[in-house]
Amino acid sequence: MVIVLNESIDFRALNKRIRGTDEHKITLNGCIGQRYIGTGVSDKQIEINGTPGNALGAYLNGGEIVVHGNAQDATGDTMNNGEIVIHGNAGDATGYAMRGGKIYIRGNTGYRAGIHMKAYMDFKPVIVIGGRAGSFLGEYQAGGIIVVLGQNDDGLPIINNFCGTGMHGGKIYLRCNALPHKIPEQVCAKKIRGCDDKELSEIVKDYCKCFFGMNYNELLDADFFVLTPNSENPYKRMYTDN
Repeated sequence: MVIVLNESIDFRALNKRIRGTDEHKITLNGCIGQRYIGTGVSDKQIEINGTPGNALGAYLNGGEIVVHGNAQDATGDTMNNGEIVIHGNAGDATGYAMRGGKIYIRGNTGYRAGIHMKAYMDFKPVIVIGGRAGSFLGEYQAGGIIVVLGQNDDGLPIINNFCGTGMHGGKIYLRCNALPHKIPEQVCAKKIRGCDDKELSEIVKDYCKCFFGMNYNELLDADFFVLTPNSENPYKRMYTDN
């Protein structure tokens, strides 16, 4: 099913139509900021040409959303499962409180990506950012994995300030030779070679399948810093699952 959007199509009507159709694959052309696209969807493949609004794929339970363009704030808010692929940049709070599923971004993301990200039983959420991330990456992270690949040619750092503030679970992988900003005391940083980490290698391999021209070996043949909570982390001791 193909839906051509314009400013007169309200997001409520759009989402009702998406959830109500029996068709598995839905293409949205001319998207201009409609919010909550794919909210709670579990069995659809949604392809978006244009720019979706806030909370794309919120509470996503499965299926796939592919954006040929940029996405705004709170992509994948509290998502449980499924996959979101963004061929451009994403806004602030990407993956807010996500509990499962995967978000792959070709470009950059804004502030507070992965904030309150968590894992549950066999559900381990993953965010991969091809470019850079803004301040407060992984703030209060309780589980899951964030990878920042730093594929930018402008010389700016791949993360901004306060990365891992309040982190008490999960991992953050940063592809860089040296940490560009000071890491909070409750976070440990260990330098590794990307190709030597099996978990990271599998994640990057899956990421590269989503984007034409990505060189899997080149991305992994580099230094990474892996950030994890310090065992003496005062935040970590407040949670019984760590």
